[in-house]
Amino acid sequence: MMVTVFGMQTVTTQAASLTSMSDNMSRLKASTASNHEIKFVATSGVTAGQTIVLTFANFGTVTNIVHTDIDFAIGDSGNCTTATFTEATLAASPSGATWGADGDTATTVTITSGTGTVTAGRCVRIKIGTNATSQTTGSNQITNGDAANDDTISINVGSGTDTGTIAVDIIPDDQVVVSATVGPSISFSISDNTIGFGALSFASARYATGDTTGNGSETEAHQLAASTNATSGYVIYMLGNTLTSGANSITRIAGGSGSAPSSAGTEQFGVRFEESGAGTGTVTSPYGTANQFAFESDGTTQDQIASASGATDTSTYSARYIGNIDINTEAGAYSTTLTYTATATF
Repeated sequence: MMVTVFGMQTVTTQAASLTSMSDNMSRLKASTASNHEIKFVATSGVTAGQTIVLTFANFGTVTNIVHTDIDFAIGDSGNCTTATFTEATLAASPSGATWGADGDTATTVTITSGTGTVTAGRCVRIKIGTNATSQTTGSNQITNGDAANDDTISINVGSGTDTGTIAVDIIPDDQVVVSATVGPSISFSISDNTIGFGALSFASARYATGDTTGNGSETEAHQLAASTNATSGYVIYMLGNTLTSGANSITRIAGGSGSAPSSAGTEQFGVRFEESGAGTGTVTSPYGTANQFAFESDGTTQDQIASASGATDTSTYSARYIGNIDINTEAGAYSTTLTYTATATF
């Protein structure tokens, strides 16, 4: 007699471990609201109707997290560093291809599939907080727990098919205050301190030059250059009087008020400036009018000739001087000393 014994076989299915798990948080300071960017490889994937549950242990309550605070994206590969992610559409509840997303308890955020799936072995990215911007910008964040506690994020994928845990270290303070001091500075220079017209003539205009011989055509006599890191910029002043010889003097152009063009045969002494360079400085009226000259300084009061309204790179001011006389201008050696100063406001 043959006896056949049939045994019973028990098949046990175990959850697979998630891989490449990480949580990049915006803040690690205790009791501080933080964004989360969680990534992991869904080993077995997610089928229609399944869930992804994130459990935040020792964090503040997550019930304030709603679907507009969450981005859920699926990568095109299992490499969470190089994968290209496609954002899923989220709503409060799943419907068709739209996934549901919500902070449904004090510790869990659940993402639920309608008909959507995640292919096995693909990287998943979940953003929670103000860094969620796929559909709208999130407004709620998760508050960190105490520094003394062990803080973890447990991940349950595919309604229990895959699981894993991420540990984060909450610390008393995650910020370093860095200080430095920048000293106030201003740079000012004059390219040439001795200029001249040579011999003036009532028959034609003369323009000062750096070699003191003068020129019959308008030319640059010297340059002023200024820069500063002062919050309110700088002002350049000129102080001096017109050309004089003993008791005699040459009339300031435009009578010392405003500007005028050169007029040969008429007593005139004046200057104009042209600004150039990388700075934001400007010539002050009336000294910046093309083809006109001015000289409003009376020898006792500083006259503003240029300025910048804030911290600025170098502006270069080209100075051009006009000298004219009439037939009755007294003979003599005429000269004047002009003092240029630059004042910064810090």
